[in-house]
Order: sequence, then C-alpha cells, then structure tokens
Amino acid sequence: MSTTPEDGSNQGKGEDSPLADPDFRNQLRELPPSAKLVAKVLEGSSPLSQGQLAEESLLPDRTVRYALNRLEESDLVGSRYSFHDARKQVYYLNS
Repeated sequence: MSTTPEDGSNQGKGEDSPLADPDFRNQLRELPPSAKLVAKVLEGSSPLSQGQLAEESLLPDRTVRYALNRLEESDLVGSRYSFHDARKQVYYLNS
C-alpha cells in the first residue's frame, strides 16, 4: 500500500525534518487534525500527489484537498508539477 516518492528520496526523515523545527510545529499546531496527518505523511515520503496522500492517509480526497489548502496558506507545504505527469502537482514540506 505504501507509495514511493516520485524522485526516490525520503525528504523529511531524521533531524533535517521540518517537523523537528519548533516554529514549524507551532504553526502546525494551529491547523486541523487532517492537516497534521497530511504533514506527517509528507514527512515520511515526499513529494506525493493528492491521490497518493489520500491513499497513504486514508482520508477522503476532499479532506486532503482542504488540508493541503490550509498547509499552503500557512506556507508549510509547497507544490510543483510532477516530473512523471505534468498534469499533476506533487506536494512536499517546506523547510
């Protein structure tokens, strides 16, 4: 069930993880639980598409979309077009 990151990296693992940063955690603390879960999934493997995030988090697509919007508004998550499919965006944690 686990999806692999698009570029083969595991950005966010270990001490370099944005989730280890106290400022990042304080901003995340103010967000809804769905946003926290999406951030945690992105910590484990990113970048991921919205569909991959829904699959990994077991959240509905609509909830993932809401969580991503909240994370992007707080500048905790960034996005770019997929290298594999330019029609899709992939998401990653901002450092």
